[in-house]
Amino acid sequence: MAREAGTSVAVVSYVINNGPRPVAELTRQRVLDAIEKTGYRPNGIARALASGTTKTYGLVVPNISNPFISSMAHALQREAFANGQVLLLGDAGDSRQREFELINNLLLRQVDGLLYTSVDHHPYIELIQSTATPFVMLDRVDPAQQVCAIRVDERAAAFQATQHLIEHGHREIAIICGPLDMLNTQDRVNGWRDALLQAGLPVRNEWIFATSYTRPGGYQAAQQMLKGRLPQALFTTNELQAFGCLRAMAEHNLTAPKDLALICFNGTSNLNITCRH
Repeated sequence: MAREAGTSVAVVSYVINNGPRPVAELTRQRVLDAIEKTGYRPNGIARALASGTTKTYGLVVPNISNPFISSMAHALQREAFANGQVLLLGDAGDSRQREFELINNLLLRQVDGLLYTSVDHHPYIELIQSTATPFVMLDRVDPAQQVCAIRVDERAAAFQATQHLIEHGHREIAIICGPLDMLNTQDRVNGWRDALLQAGLPVRNEWIFATSYTRPGGYQAAQQMLKGRLPQALFTTNELQAFGCLRAMAEHNLTAPKDLALICFNGTSNLNITCRH
């Protein structure tokens, strides 16, 4: 291409990389015309080796089918693109083994950094640290590990959601939560419990319905709840669970908020459910 433009390889490099040396406008235009004529495309791998950066980041998430996770991934991808970066998505599909393989593959691709939320409370932090790759956890991690993390205070958020129901006059409040061995589930259940205890209301263990963070999970938990005495209000700790709950209620000719006040956690633009008078 340098021959086509009638200039040196170095000058072509200056034009493509916008420096480090200035190029006369006429020469620059000749190089651009040559690029268009030859259909030249820069070698991304070679440029990465030369610059020490791939302009590529990895995002590893537990399950992209979760609307909250997909909304977050979409926002991160949009920001990466706006800043001239590429974001590679790794969907673990709720598999710890697959999560390990995804992280390993992204590290082998020499991504410039990782954004990571783990399937469970045992993230592969040491694996990432062994490569000195910068990373940010999008999750709760042990403070003793001293890693960068961005997280929601899920206990406080669950407290606020439950308190909202209490402020609307509800005194019998059930909860549909995730699997009890998950840290975020424990945070959300504790926030629900904190709000009830602060208001002097009883904590009924029979009104804790643990299930998966899915529509079927919410549906099955609601069906179980509807076999007993109906509470005044329900806190579902996930948007998909709320959808499943509404389906179960409809099958019993019940509606929200007329028959059961309903509020959910992790809502996206797909759903806006809250309690009303």
